[in-house]
Amino acid sequence: MKLLSTTLLASLLATGAAAETLRMSWWGGDARHAQTQEALNYCGPKLGHMIDAEFTGWSGHQERITTQIAGRTEADIMQINWPWLPLFSRDGTGFVDLYDHSDIIDLSQFTETQLAGGEVGGKLNGIPVSTTGRVYMFNKTTFEKAGLEVPTTWEDVIAAAPVLRAQLGQDYYPFEAAGLNAIFLVSMAVTQATGKDLIDPETLAVAWTEEELIEGIRFYERLVDAGAIRSWPQVAGEGNIELFEMRGWSDGRIAGTYEWDSAYAKYADPLGADQELVPVRMLMTEGAVTEATYSKPSMLFSISRNSAHPEAAAEIINCLLNDPQAIEILSDSRGVPASKVAFGLLNDKDLINPNVAAANAIVLSGSGPVVSSFNEHPRVRDVFRDALENVAYGQISAEEAAAEIIAGINRALRQFRS
Repeated sequence: MKLLSTTLLASLLATGAAAETLRMSWWGGDARHAQTQEALNYCGPKLGHMIDAEFTGWSGHQERITTQIAGRTEADIMQINWPWLPLFSRDGTGFVDLYDHSDIIDLSQFTETQLAGGEVGGKLNGIPVSTTGRVYMFNKTTFEKAGLEVPTTWEDVIAAAPVLRAQLGQDYYPFEAAGLNAIFLVSMAVTQATGKDLIDPETLAVAWTEEELIEGIRFYERLVDAGAIRSWPQVAGEGNIELFEMRGWSDGRIAGTYEWDSAYAKYADPLGADQELVPVRMLMTEGAVTEATYSKPSMLFSISRNSAHPEAAAEIINCLLNDPQAIEILSDSRGVPASKVAFGLLNDKDLINPNVAAANAIVLSGSGPVVSSFNEHPRVRDVFRDALENVAYGQISAEEAAAEIIAGINRALRQFRS
């Protein structure tokens, strides 16, 4: 842990709460650390507060926060990972309800959907620093070489597979989905068909029926059978490496993926200047009732329920998220800002990659149910992944997998039900 104290100016500079000494904790890399400290050096004196900064890398940060919360020694302001909300605040009382401080924090800068992502039990446990979501990205250059337009529907993707192979080679594929992306693909198909998220927020149980989930698994199998995506065993044969590290991706033989908008550069950079990666709106399945946009807070700013100075902490959070000078200091150190004023300022000054901005706009304008943070609970992910992998290797049927997934996830969530 490193420690920094901002200069405490005269209390006359304070704009509401009395001058207080606060602590703020977060994880990140060197750039985020430096920018956040600079922003605190600005916000602290402006508001008449002193902020001690506690920052680490990602590794071990959750364990550190868990220990602190258990011992009631956590910082006043904490950067919280979205999937941690149900772990630290099962009923919404684990953090300060920030709706109680809407007179200090300008919540009008955030959409209802964004704020809902920070709610537990109707209480606003965290403000989304940035909103991220899954977006389709296609190598426009590869499709153009084959005389094709970039796909806008799943039928386009399926139809493109034989054309790419006939025009460019037998090892060309219009899309990629295995492992975690297979889970997202199946979930997308079921959510588009039903309008329901995997987890029912009222019952904390799987919202889908076995029949609905079976159709989602069959959608994935159809893509494999049509040669639109490589099979799970094919992808596994390349070893435990990320798609953006694969030769097939960098040379354009794999021409599409479904990834976080904030990860655009990670996938675009390996392609080089002679290839163009473009973000595309949600591809729709036949009969879809919603786009099933998977969006979530990439991280949240929360206030400890044990904080002796929640009003002062709320002032600092509002400054970090909505003050023009703090916005410029922090820039995109935590992704594309969720705050409207922050996004507008950075976008106007060309401080956001245009393709990242376009991908983020797709996420923000997309439709779909509010995504439960339990979707990313480790046990939920493991159950889903294991069953899909068994289907991919021919060890169980789609019907058996659907039953296993629903039963396994419901068992994992049982401990969180009141």
